[in-house]
Amino acid sequence: MAKKAALHNLGCKVNAYETEAMQEMLEKAGYEIMPFKEGADVYVINTCTVTNIADRKSRQMLHRARKMNPDAIVVAAGCYVQAQDGKEQDPCIDIVLGNNHKKDLIRILDEYAQKRDAEKNAGVQGDICGQDSGAHPVAAEIEDIGSTREYESLHLTKPGDHTRAYIKVQDGCNQFCTYCIIPYARGRVRSRALDDVIREVQGLASNGYKEVVLTGIHLSSYGIDFDRERHLLELIRAVHEVDGIERIRLGSLEPGIITEDFARELSGIPEICPHFHLSLQSGCDATLRRMNRRYTSAEYAEKCRILRKYFDDPALTTDVIVGFPGETEEEFKASYDFVDSIGFYETHIFKYSRRSGTKAAVMEDQVSEQVKTERSARMIALGEQKRAAYEKRYAGREVEVLIEEQEVINGRMVQVGHTKEYIKIALENRENLKNHIVKVLIENGLQIIH
Repeated sequence: MAKKAALHNLGCKVNAYETEAMQEMLEKAGYEIMPFKEGADVYVINTCTVTNIADRKSRQMLHRARKMNPDAIVVAAGCYVQAQDGKEQDPCIDIVLGNNHKKDLIRILDEYAQKRDAEKNAGVQGDICGQDSGAHPVAAEIEDIGSTREYESLHLTKPGDHTRAYIKVQDGCNQFCTYCIIPYARGRVRSRALDDVIREVQGLASNGYKEVVLTGIHLSSYGIDFDRERHLLELIRAVHEVDGIERIRLGSLEPGIITEDFARELSGIPEICPHFHLSLQSGCDATLRRMNRRYTSAEYAEKCRILRKYFDDPALTTDVIVGFPGETEEEFKASYDFVDSIGFYETHIFKYSRRSGTKAAVMEDQVSEQVKTERSARMIALGEQKRAAYEKRYAGREVEVLIEEQEVINGRMVQVGHTKEYIKIALENRENLKNHIVKVLIENGLQIIH
């Protein structure tokens, strides 16, 4: 009988890609994949450490896995355990896979199972979450992630989303923003070989995928580890040449990569989705300096102007942190007014979360939770106004929608998908149009949904 494995992902799209890659590895090794519930022989949790809350959620999922089957092998992979390197690991964990070692999952699982079986036969008892006496055997593959220059080789042929495929092309970050632990958990920038990316894209296209999303921990840095030059545009051009790919979407970008030449070149690639997520974090220059962000609000505004010059009403989205240490009411107002002036399609608002191990965690003038909550509510309300205004401009326009699924909304069968701008559309139609790109006019019978 095949062993059963259950996986759970925490965190970003890069983590999601890696989790799906580990699932494929388990399937190829003969495991039956099941939902994350009781009855699995192996539980794999791909952890996150971006905030203290993420750490807590990672620990909770590890303990949940152990309780669901005390005899299972619990694998903790990714950023949380990487950041814990050198500290005593949670006794609920059997196998630790640091970043750059998810590719070793099957080998380590086999070795651990053989060792555990041998110890059981010899009468050795392990400690499970502190319940039993004796030393709990832990297999660990973890390294000094800040020193490695190796890009971890992982591949996907059938992502969980059957119409859109996220492709990890880059890992690590060299920016060291004062609020962020990720450079310590993911290491320095490491880029995937262009040929390797294209082989994966070709495989996905042959399996029917029409849209690919290029993603990474710091996507804008793709290729700088090759020869200190950015090569993201070269990669995009190569993906554009793959037959069958009709949409290329980009993950989060840093403002610095947006130049006249970059935007002009992109606008000449018909598959490019005019949906650009430009990380902001604050619209106040003083706050940006404390964050160690490497641009001013005026420079950021110029990048938005460039994109709007070469693309017709592109969807600009962003992230904003409120309540960063030292943020006064005047600084928040400057950030609020800047966000208002740009007119983003979507603004993702985060209350600053103190992350131990970062410079911001020990900064003076930490902002109270009450103030952060109040500022967050104001910024969220502004974001909703801007989103509604952007979507209103699409009334009467013809758009292309990649249909992703069927849903029943208010008793009616609809086809749901996204435009190239990533506006979610519901088309009333009983015919299953999944994975088809259809041209539609936004009017009666067609609605924008959230």
